[in-house]
Amino acid sequence: MATVLLLRHGRTTANATGVLAGRTAGVALDRVGRDQADRAAARIAPIPLAALVTSPLERCRQTARAVLAQQQGSPEVRVERAITEADYGQWQGRKLADLAKEPLWRTVQANPSAVVFPGGESMQTMQSRAVAAVRRIDAEVEAAHGPSAVWVAVSHGDIVKSVLADALGMHLDLFQRIAVGPASVSVVRYGEHRPEVVATNTDSGDLSWLAAAPAPTGDAAVGGGAGHDEPGSARA
Repeated sequence: MATVLLLRHGRTTANATGVLAGRTAGVALDRVGRDQADRAAARIAPIPLAALVTSPLERCRQTARAVLAQQQGSPEVRVERAITEADYGQWQGRKLADLAKEPLWRTVQANPSAVVFPGGESMQTMQSRAVAAVRRIDAEVEAAHGPSAVWVAVSHGDIVKSVLADALGMHLDLFQRIAVGPASVSVVRYGEHRPEVVATNTDSGDLSWLAAAPAPTGDAAVGGGAGHDEPGSARA
């Protein structure tokens, strides 16, 4: 089964000022965000990527360009609208501190499956389109490049959290329990029996083992296995 690295974009000017950017055009990485993107790219650099897929928004494109700049090969690059930011409607462009005073804010925290942003989309729709796109592209990558293929999806915090919630078998109402920081890398494999969530919200650490690991079988090792770098490992 192929491996997808879910990469959130680096910090933006909107993140730094507490504004919900949404799909606002021209929201770019700030200096911290550019450094974060470069560090994430360096972690991913040892892995020959089969594909690099990005949300169409500028902050994700910038992060994707940072990853591509440190790749030795030439992965397929594509833009995928289905992993773009949630449509926050009338909430877009407003201060988070002000939004926290809205009655809907409590629902976003406790019961997101019931949320429809005024003038925007529902959080259920957001999750459905993102999960469908990631699973579809993962299957395409594996069909084209084999079960050892690794690819990157560059997206947004709520999108990555919703994809991880699905992979973990969590109800959307629980997805706020998942943390996804700027330029963090989460690792998921979609196996024959179930998804395998290998890592979440990592912003440091070696990822090079993904380049050398044989294709996983998709079966869960009874007892937990020996890990990816130990003799007798299900991945080694």
